[in-house]
Amino acid sequence: MHFKEFGNFSLNYEVVYYLNSSDYNKYMDTQQEINFAVKREFEKLGIAMAFPTQVVYVKK
Repeated sequence: MHFKEFGNFSLNYEVVYYLNSSDYNKYMDTQQEINFAVKREFEKLGIAMAFPTQVVYVKK
């Protein structure tokens, strides 16, 4: 895992891994497993994800 770049409202990281399989379902299962593991670790450490929000004011 490497810190890749600064986004507009984010710090972007890149995770690189290799599989000894050409099975796309195995690839997707592995990707999901890694993403959930990262999410669990963030939750354990109390790291919350920030999501972009937008407020729209409507004036009559």
